[in-house]
Amino acid sequence: MAFNHYGRLKAILENEPQGWMIRRIDTPTSVKNFKNETVEFPYHYRLYDFSGMPIKYGKFQQIERLASALSVSVESLPLVD
Repeated sequence: MAFNHYGRLKAILENEPQGWMIRRIDTPTSVKNFKNETVEFPYHYRLYDFSGMPIKYGKFQQIERLASALSVSVESLPLVD
């Protein structure tokens, strides 16, 4: 079975107290996909706990995939500036 980062984020957030949030960071980033191809993104997202500290392994690029893993709409995610 392939590694699923968004599944891991779901498990992390299930154990995280209420009040976690997401911030968009407008810094370019790149990742390798399961085909070992490098994919570039002009920004990325980061998960933070209720106190504003970054959550370990909480960096990701596709907010739609996180919403899908959590079974919620993108609009309902706690995205802050």
